[in-house]
Amino acid sequence: MRTQITKSLTTNEAIVVYTIVALSLAIGFINPAFREFSTAITLSRAMLVTLIFAVLEMMVIVSGGIDVSFPAIACFSSYATLRLILAFDIDSVFFFYAVAGVMGIAFGLVNAFLIAKMELPALIATLGVSSVANGATLAFLGTKEYSNIPEGIDQLSKTFLFSYTNSNGITFQMTSLILIPLVLLILAYVVLRHTMLGRGIYAIGGDRFAARIAGFNVTRIQYIIYMTAGFLAAVGGVTYTILMRQGSPQNLMGSEMMVIAAVVVGGTRITGGHGTVFGTLSGVLLIAIVQNNLIMVGVPTHFQSFVVGLIIVLGTGITSIRAKRVANSSKV
Repeated sequence: MRTQITKSLTTNEAIVVYTIVALSLAIGFINPAFREFSTAITLSRAMLVTLIFAVLEMMVIVSGGIDVSFPAIACFSSYATLRLILAFDIDSVFFFYAVAGVMGIAFGLVNAFLIAKMELPALIATLGVSSVANGATLAFLGTKEYSNIPEGIDQLSKTFLFSYTNSNGITFQMTSLILIPLVLLILAYVVLRHTMLGRGIYAIGGDRFAARIAGFNVTRIQYIIYMTAGFLAAVGGVTYTILMRQGSPQNLMGSEMMVIAAVVVGGTRITGGHGTVFGTLSGVLLIAIVQNNLIMVGVPTHFQSFVVGLIIVLGTGITSIRAKRVANSSKV
């Protein structure tokens, strides 16, 4: 019993939580404004789209793969659908998400085919799809930014769950879009922990051949994973467009490394087979605090990048060391 408690206190997820608590206490001590509820609202908005991407990336990495194409898929799906909406004067949030989602699934299908059928390395396959999606966006859709979002769609960005006024009289509003990543986190937890599909995802991430021998349809699971990842990428792109009230063909490009880092820092092994929803949430929260709140204690922006990099190196290093220990102990 004591051994189990000790292990639970030294897991990657626990270490990330300790770091978040220590960092929050330090920032709150130096700048009392951090302790206000408004900080939670600001952080929630900053984390919103990253959490959507982190859920899809965690699923992929747990299955033993990796996906670097989701920013390009998000940009293409959301931007192409917005162009369609503006061209035909369609004012429907459902249409925006549905059409973009279909495009995302199509890209995910390509990823799945290259990885599951052609047996290309996941990094190479998704990198190729990323280049295709990004190139198609710029070549066929253009580079113009749009701020004339239809009123019915734009209204969603102005819909709030509640408001909070801080001690300085400044009002902060919690966007209703925060419900999207919250629902996805719950669904991901249920699927990964309480369904046969979830067991299959962990199984093929641990050992694909053993999973096949155990009776899991590895190819089908990989198709489900990458098609779902494509759909969630599109959802993230549309959500970002609505949240920012602007459509751009490049607004999310380059975000893949930070998302992957947050997932791995949260305890998901880059080699697959292990990862939790809570750990992913913690990893995203930790990096969001560093990126958005160190300025409250006078840390320059360029130094924040150094701190984020340090956290990534330490987090991935700890994950790697723990994975090696587990592998060595299983051989004994």
